[in-house]
Amino acid sequence: MLNIRVEKTTAPKVKPDYKKLGFGNYFTDHMFLMDYSVEAGWHDPRIVPYGPIALDPSAMVFHYAQELFEGMKAYRRADGGVQLFRPWKNIERMNNTCDRLCVPEIPAEDVLQAIKAVVQTDEDWVPYDEGTSLYIRPFIIATDAHLGVHPSHTYLFAIILSPVGSYYEAGINPVKIYVEREYVRCVKGGTGRVKAGGNYAASLIGQKRAEEMGYAQVLWLDGIYRKYIDEVGAMNVFFVIDGTVVTPELTDGNILPGVTRASCVELLQKWGIPVEERKLSIDEVIAANENGTLDEAFGTGTAAVISPIGELFDEGKHMIINNNEIGPIAQRLYDAITGMQWGKKPDDMGWIEKID
Repeated sequence: MLNIRVEKTTAPKVKPDYKKLGFGNYFTDHMFLMDYSVEAGWHDPRIVPYGPIALDPSAMVFHYAQELFEGMKAYRRADGGVQLFRPWKNIERMNNTCDRLCVPEIPAEDVLQAIKAVVQTDEDWVPYDEGTSLYIRPFIIATDAHLGVHPSHTYLFAIILSPVGSYYEAGINPVKIYVEREYVRCVKGGTGRVKAGGNYAASLIGQKRAEEMGYAQVLWLDGIYRKYIDEVGAMNVFFVIDGTVVTPELTDGNILPGVTRASCVELLQKWGIPVEERKLSIDEVIAANENGTLDEAFGTGTAAVISPIGELFDEGKHMIINNNEIGPIAQRLYDAITGMQWGKKPDDMGWIEKID
């Protein structure tokens, strides 16, 4: 168990208008920090006022991108309490990322303790408004002051918090997605299955192109054959084809194993709705759209939860899906997951971790 020291801020911030939060625009009064060295291991856990982090210009994170992050949320229940949604899954994924990037793992119970402690410290920042939450961003960066390509010997683990509204301006309304054919996000054997910043840096050029054309996100294809669907830039993706829900399989290790993705698969299985995790080509999706069997499509992720896809644009073709409306399966999943997250529906899956 961590012995976390707490240094409270002497200058609390003015809180934003919770009806105009957007996503990732505001940050709370405090943050959690903990250091690592070979000699001491993970040590000096502390909650301090939110502020700049001092690093040497030669810190290895700047030069070799040895860093990772997670994303999760705290939710305000109707009774005023605060809770987390499946935090153990995020922590498991964080430590899997540590293993892939040669970063020392942190005991899962210590990570959860740290998350709960910093959220409790800034609990008055957890918004009450419908559709809002407190986004939690744990991250680890390499801090060795050294130029040389090898794993760092020192690290900083941090957790920052941000009150947020909808990830997309459209909210639960369908978004438009651009199919990227030229660039790839990752390949088999790479880092696609982990939450590393380099994956997102590689995706920026596709995202920039999509935004310039008026699309919200990029649909990435595999890096070898350039035909199998991987994921959307900030979400996993599902297609409902002739009544069966299909999502790309994780076996090649080039797709992030999303917590919301896993939750959707488990709920669909519980409800008896056919769901398949398999390779899915963009050609199959196009054919389903042309023959009328593409019933709906949606993305899943912590930030957006469920984001229906109303249009795919691929090589000059505009594919309108379900009349650009949210489909019944996406709506049911959204209602079920957000109902548990905000404590409006019973947690019959054992997914909720209460903070108070």
